[in-house]
Amino acid sequence: MAIAKRTIKNVRDIRTHSGTVGQTLKPHEVHMRLSVLEMEKARRGKERESAILRVRSIDERFREIEKERSDLLMTLTGQTRGLPHSGREIVKEQGTDACPGMGGFQFKY
Repeated sequence: MAIAKRTIKNVRDIRTHSGTVGQTLKPHEVHMRLSVLEMEKARRGKERESAILRVRSIDERFREIEKERSDLLMTLTGQTRGLPHSGREIVKEQGTDACPGMGGFQFKY
């Protein structure tokens, strides 16, 4: 008697339904996809509003920094007309014992 020859099957021989189903969309699938898209749109809108508020806050802080910087530079150069000072007075000494001829600063509170 002859031995029957068997063909060895592998993964390529497994039958699936993955290409056999038509590409027609069912109405409930379309509605589900539309609802998912609307939810994503709403979520992205909230993210956008939050980002815009953060950018505005950062821009406002930049303006405050530039104003304070210009005020400090004007104070440093002695152009303090119309700017309120902090109440401290800077008194320049005529000379010190450690460095004759060099002036120093003394803060009075």
